[in-house]
Amino acid sequence: MPQDVSDLLHGTLDVLVLKTLSWGPMHGYAIASWIEQRTDGTLEIVDAALYKSLHRLEHGGAIAAEWGLSENNRRAKYYSLTPHGRQLMRAETATWRRYVVAVSAVLETA
Repeated sequence: MPQDVSDLLHGTLDVLVLKTLSWGPMHGYAIASWIEQRTDGTLEIVDAALYKSLHRLEHGGAIAAEWGLSENNRRAKYYSLTPHGRQLMRAETATWRRYVVAVSAVLETA
């Protein structure tokens, strides 16, 4: 049983990364920061988990990567959503919403 909200993140990080990249290309740190900001710090993304997700998504053709310069003028790998990734994001979002409704129905039963 999860002791912390971050334990619930396992299995959902890919869809969060896809949604984040739907706003435009970003490097890893920016992706983690965007998710943390949107959740008011509730979800803190661990680097190892983020980069496993990015590699999995890149290998699956959902995202593409290219090198560029960060805001700090450092070399960084920028990730962007591919057309396949946009399709996958829509499908995974729909699945996630159905899951939330189902779990809520159970938890909110009096």
